[in-house]
Amino acid sequence: MKKYIFLTLLITSACFAQKTTLYTIGDSTMANKKDPEKNPEHGWAQVLQPFFKDDIVVVNKAVNGRSTKSFINEKRWDSIYKKLRKGDYVFIEFGHNDEKIEDSTRYTNPHTTYRHNLIRFVKESREKGAIPVLLTSIARRNFNEKEVLVPTHGDYPLETRLTAQEYKVPFIDLEYYTELLEQSYGPEKSKQLHLHFKAGENPYYDKDKADDTHLSLLGATKIAQLVIDQIKVLEDSSMDKLKKAIR
Repeated sequence: MKKYIFLTLLITSACFAQKTTLYTIGDSTMANKKDPEKNPEHGWAQVLQPFFKDDIVVVNKAVNGRSTKSFINEKRWDSIYKKLRKGDYVFIEFGHNDEKIEDSTRYTNPHTTYRHNLIRFVKESREKGAIPVLLTSIARRNFNEKEVLVPTHGDYPLETRLTAQEYKVPFIDLEYYTELLEQSYGPEKSKQLHLHFKAGENPYYDKDKADDTHLSLLGATKIAQLVIDQIKVLEDSSMDKLKKAIR
């Protein structure tokens, strides 16, 4: 009997050890939201797990309102770094809050501090044998009167692209693919991807809501699918484990 229990525990431990963790770090466009059954707002990493088989465990560490600077200064990166294991993945998408030039706790110069922080995430992930993946920020729904989608992220996506090239990091240009998504829906229908409600239309909001940055469940799911689609076509052998785990 003892031998049977020991073998059962051994097999269970082996199965658990085979699981790979996919950490996601970033801001509110990725983060988990409270009351997901009632809350219209969702982060795209919040809905990522169902796209993978059980041998990939998504641990969403993105937090509302965080920039690379505040994420590091609050020791959130340190807590992840300590847990990283060889073969884990770290998906990195910042920029929305690094832009906050009136907030010294969050703002970063895209060409210096922001870039330095991305490099730190990359290097320290690799120190632990983990695989970093860089993503540009998702596009905002920002159509002008001519129905042109106007970019809002300045040089932050450029620095993400340059860092990925220089350090040979798997890269997903999420700004580009979400621009295509917004444009495919158009100026009016794209509201469905975000949070647009009249007062009383949704019990979660007692006032009018018009948020073109954050995501509805539809928007979050569409973007998660974009991420999955890009994982499939990344030409990098380090992504093979993730590719095989996609449902």
